[in-house]
Amino acid sequence: TPLYSSAASDVYKRQGFYGRRAELEQLRAIVNRRRWFFAKLSGRRRIGKTTLIQQALQGASRPVLYMQVPDSGPAGVLSAVRDAFETFGIDTQQVPAPTSLSSLASTIGDLARLGYVVVLDEFQYFHRKLLSEFTSHLQREVDVLASDAGSVPGGLFVLGSIHTELTALLEDRNAPLYNRTTDVIEVGHLDIASVLEILRTHSDASPERLLMLWNLFEGVPKFYRDCYEQGVLSAPSDELLRRMFFQSSAPLRNEAENWFLHELRGRYDVVLKYIARRPGCGSGDLDSYVRTVSPETAEQTSGYVKVLTDRYELVERKLPIFARKKERKGRYYVRDNFLRSWLAALAPAVGAINFQPTDTLVAQSLARLEEAEGHGFERLVATLYQERSRKGLPGFSLTHQIDGFWDSQGTELDLVAVDENLKRIRFASCKRSSAKLLSSLSVTEGHIQRFLSQLPHPGYTLEKVAIAPQVSLELAEQIRGKQWLVEDLVTLTAGL
Repeated sequence: TPLYSSAASDVYKRQGFYGRRAELEQLRAIVNRRRWFFAKLSGRRRIGKTTLIQQALQGASRPVLYMQVPDSGPAGVLSAVRDAFETFGIDTQQVPAPTSLSSLASTIGDLARLGYVVVLDEFQYFHRKLLSEFTSHLQREVDVLASDAGSVPGGLFVLGSIHTELTALLEDRNAPLYNRTTDVIEVGHLDIASVLEILRTHSDASPERLLMLWNLFEGVPKFYRDCYEQGVLSAPSDELLRRMFFQSSAPLRNEAENWFLHELRGRYDVVLKYIARRPGCGSGDLDSYVRTVSPETAEQTSGYVKVLTDRYELVERKLPIFARKKERKGRYYVRDNFLRSWLAALAPAVGAINFQPTDTLVAQSLARLEEAEGHGFERLVATLYQERSRKGLPGFSLTHQIDGFWDSQGTELDLVAVDENLKRIRFASCKRSSAKLLSSLSVTEGHIQRFLSQLPHPGYTLEKVAIAPQVSLELAEQIRGKQWLVEDLVTLTAGL
């Protein structure tokens, strides 16, 4: 039985399944053991955890029970189980539908003994107080199954999208299920090679298209599939935005509210929106802004940031390259491209649909997205450097995570790359518009000298590179004449 409707499965057949080869091999190996397993898959919402399991089970001839755990009490969970029994054709004469959280744990064990692969999605909701007893019942059942693992042909996948709560259930030393998982898989974004494969097959992989779509959708396969279903993966940018966000039936119109922000229940809106619209802001900037617009919550700003960073992992705190973790030079960024683009560029316009012409709102959104692409381009370049280095492709081999550098004297370097093996350090100036590259070089030279006065690298070869989405041959010659290297998205994606 497919985990998705036949219509959704047909779309996957037409569009294709991209990337995830290592994860798919690992999942297939788990399923093909035909012995008890208890595997955890974690990753942001919509990243493709369920689809990945669906792909792994294709051709495996294994009976499946898939259920999405609702954010409710025991009655809601048991109702969802009964619905799943009906959907997947479970014979209740052979395996009775559970009537309590305790019997739900026993039911999972009974199904595993019959060779079923049980999939519990949004498992983190069992961290809620009303449902927390279930983990103790499941521990009892898991321990029995593990003691006779060789004669149990089925297993359990638990999927979660709130990392901290899932970790608390499975990895906290005081948790009933601590040290019970047999396998752990973190499902991240598609790599850029996979995104390029999608674009080359169904759209175009021009630098402008790659930047626009990656800045908006990053490596979330569901969003590219939605565009494919709507027939706009290769459409002009304004038409793509109109169909995906502004029409009454637009598939992504409520995506951020339903799948990201509903967990927050409006408590962190001011902080999250500010960080999205001013990527790289410091704690002082944030405190000052919150005191201006929402004085009653100003004292809680640091607490809000901590929750958004540690619990929900929607925000990340970055430090200058080589900085110690305890240094107070942190800058804040929204981790997810889609959420950042939504809050910075799309949400205000989508919220005004009933009051302004759609064409006007789409144009406003495009202009704001282009502004947001400045930070998105730096992220894309850093990701490309890391992906090329990881795959051993020609270019700069990294021994340290590529990152920026800044200090209290106004030093600003977009990206610094280090290769300790070959004693090379490379400084990058990244510009969304290639027209700004030449004028930025002399300024960046001064920033490089200030960096080296603080963090000298004797014996290292120093390299400087100017990067834009696309650089003409004439401009590239001018830049090289100033003893700078030149890269763009054409060169950085070569070989991917």
